[in-house]
Amino acid sequence: MSAGLKVARDGAILTLTIDRKDRRNALDTATYAALTEQISLASADVAVSAVILTGAGEHFTAGNDLRDFQAERGAGDSAGLTFLRALTTADVPVIAAVEGYAIGIGVTLLQHCDFVHIGEGATLRMPFVALGLCPEGASSLLMPRLVGRRAAQWLMQGKAFSAQEAEDAGLATSVTPKGEALAAAQATAEDLARQPPAALRLTKAMMKRADRQAIQETLDYEAQQFRARLQTEEAQAAFAKFFKK
Repeated sequence: MSAGLKVARDGAILTLTIDRKDRRNALDTATYAALTEQISLASADVAVSAVILTGAGEHFTAGNDLRDFQAERGAGDSAGLTFLRALTTADVPVIAAVEGYAIGIGVTLLQHCDFVHIGEGATLRMPFVALGLCPEGASSLLMPRLVGRRAAQWLMQGKAFSAQEAEDAGLATSVTPKGEALAAAQATAEDLARQPPAALRLTKAMMKRADRQAIQETLDYEAQQFRARLQTEEAQAAFAKFFKK
């Protein structure tokens, strides 16, 4: 374990567990860096057939640690965007196991996972506009494609939605009883580990090929707008209200 991330390898299956329970597994710069490293290593290792991404305790992730949004940013990609690029270009199948809260990037990263299992009672939300920000994770491109008009409710209004709504809309692979999302993800990973590994990775690459350039271009555009939004009075007022609460 390092930087708020537990790493466990069982044969061809790698499990990454976000472990910042005191922050509801909110993602900070160090955790993003650790996730990026592990996703990249797994993608380069042909002996890995599946990566499971989950959260410790009761929650998947409360999204980006807002304290990082108030820190001065250098030039280039943020740690969060670097992680998203690694996830969107990963050759290895990625399986998400979601319980409790999945907020902000905790939802947008699901668009780039190959399988998404969500436990009953989970709450998903993308409150970018409420924070004076804008979509990220290529969600301005992919969310309307995945869920149709619900994207406006989820992205513009920031409406919370359930595991069942996520499955009905096409964002989730399955809804499990509460507390059993990880077991479902492990069963999926075990099935993938029984498949011919080269054929498995090729099939994922073929499924992703047509959209990869558009996704990277959208990530670039969103990042430019997101960085600008962070400096606005709207965003700073929203952050101040959040921390005061």
